[in-house]
This record gives sequence, structure tokens and C-alpha cells, in this order.
Amino acid sequence: MDLQTETWTDMADVETDLALLPVGSTEQHGPHAPLGTDTLDAEAVAERGAERYDDAVVVAPAVPVGVAEEHRAFSGTLWTSESTFRAYVRDIVGSLASHGWDHVVLVNGHGGNIDALREVSGTITRHDEAFAVPFTWFNAVGDHSADMGHGGPLETSLLQHTNPETVHEDRLDEAADGGSDGWGEWQSGVNLAFDSDEFTENGVVGDPRAGSAERGETLLELATDSLVELLDEIADRPVGPRD
Repeated sequence: MDLQTETWTDMADVETDLALLPVGSTEQHGPHAPLGTDTLDAEAVAERGAERYDDAVVVAPAVPVGVAEEHRAFSGTLWTSESTFRAYVRDIVGSLASHGWDHVVLVNGHGGNIDALREVSGTITRHDEAFAVPFTWFNAVGDHSADMGHGGPLETSLLQHTNPETVHEDRLDEAADGGSDGWGEWQSGVNLAFDSDEFTENGVVGDPRAGSAERGETLLELATDSLVELLDEIADRPVGPRD
């Protein structure tokens, strides 16, 4: 059940306590992929998960701005502080829970959100009338996860399958040529780079030419399978402050 397309009267009749909150980002993804890549990918996984699940699942509107200051050098990137981001996500989960949708999976599409989502999920579950857990789709696609970069083959493939009109196929060579093979500048186990323009000319990490719509279909199915299994697992979890 998509909150954005249903009426309040229809939502009042929905019998479920499960909800999905897509969480993305508005940030550069090289010259070939849109600024909204992470949001579009998170929405696609959440929507397919809700379709596939045996019982009703509420899908909330996506959070489109996340923790992305590392991409600030590239035009169009938006970001918020981790504290603001955590507070905003917590408020949305609280709103969902107030209507009885109190078992919430945060379907994440941006690596920079991971730590903050884990922390806020713990805060919600410990102290609020809700249970929340983060789910990052590109960490749930088996061996493909090893190819995760930025604007690389995984994100590009999922877009090519779900939102093909957003990918500039004629710029894939440019994206690869100006990109980086790795994420950061590492020394003694420490990443010395804080911003992505320190190690990638055009914002890309990985080779998007290794992506395809066919691979995107596989990724979507793998992520969906994992999300459905997670929904099954949390459906009977107790809810309430653990103070």
C-alpha cells in the first residue's frame, strides 16, 4: 500500500503493522546516472518487496536527502547532518507507528546513511513504541555486493532495469575513464580522504560498463528475496520501550 497514492480512508482500513521507509540521497553519481540514484533504487526495492510479501505492507514516501557531504564538490549534491537525519527518520517512524504500522524496515540506498540508520534504529527500538531495522539493498545481493562502488555496476544496473530513461548510456565510457578503482586513500588501515573528489575525478567508483538491465533484474530479485525474508523475521517482534 503506497501512502502517496492512497486516501486516508483507505489507509484506515489497512490491517498490518509492517511498513517500509525507503531512504536515499540526492548526490552526484557521475556523468551518466542521476542525482536521485540512491532514492530511485531504494524505492524500487521497497515497492517490489511490498508487492511480493504475502501480507499487506505500507510503503512510505522516500527520504530523498541523506548523509552525503562527502560529495559536496559536485553540483547538485544535497546533504544534512547525521543528527538532523536521525531525528527526521525517527519522527517519520514515529508517525507510522502512531497509525499502527510499528514494525518498520528502513530500505536504504546510500552507503553514507548506514551508520546513522543503524544508530537511529537502535534508539527507536530501545525507547519508542516501534521496532525499526535498517536494510541496505546492495549489501543483500550475494556475491554481487563485492562490486559495489559509486555510480558503478550495481547502482547503474538497477537503474537500467527499473528506470532506464535516467541512465545516459552514451556517457558510460566517460564515466569509467574519469572514475576510480577504489574508495578513498588508505594508509595503515585508515581512509585519509573525507571527500570523494580527493580520489575520483568525476565521482564514479567502479566501472558502470559492467552493468546491464539483465544484471539489474537479478539484483532486484536478490534484494527483494532478502527483504521479504527480513519482513517475515520481524513480523512478530515485540514492540515497546525497553527502558
